[in-house]
Amino acid sequence: MSPTSHGFAYTLVRCSLIAALSMSFVCASANNLNFLRDTPISYMKPADRQALNRAAQHALETQKDGESVAWSNEGTGNPVHIEGTVTPRDTLQSGGETCRNVTLVAVAKGQTQSWTPVACKTASGEWRIKKR
Repeated sequence: MSPTSHGFAYTLVRCSLIAALSMSFVCASANNLNFLRDTPISYMKPADRQALNRAAQHALETQKDGESVAWSNEGTGNPVHIEGTVTPRDTLQSGGETCRNVTLVAVAKGQTQSWTPVACKTASGEWRIKKR
């Protein structure tokens, strides 16, 4: 499956993993980095990312700033239950482009993880994470 077919959630997960790996190199002197293994993102499979992507697309398209949409990985086949929220914030229109900050929250095995990327609406109507 290509990275573009994973859409919004794939880009988010990929950026988060790169950031986590980068942090591990910076903190190489700290021998115990096992905490990264138990974050919700570490339990996410492609179907879970697709569920998050669907929820994010729906929330970004339909919710007002500050209104959350709940999501979960129910029905994805992953034995680890993952749930959370998607909350669009701070909608900004500039140069014919609509962008929104979006807070994504995932909870798995008692751990909570959140991200706040900027998503912009493409000409095709899909929301994509804006590269910074």
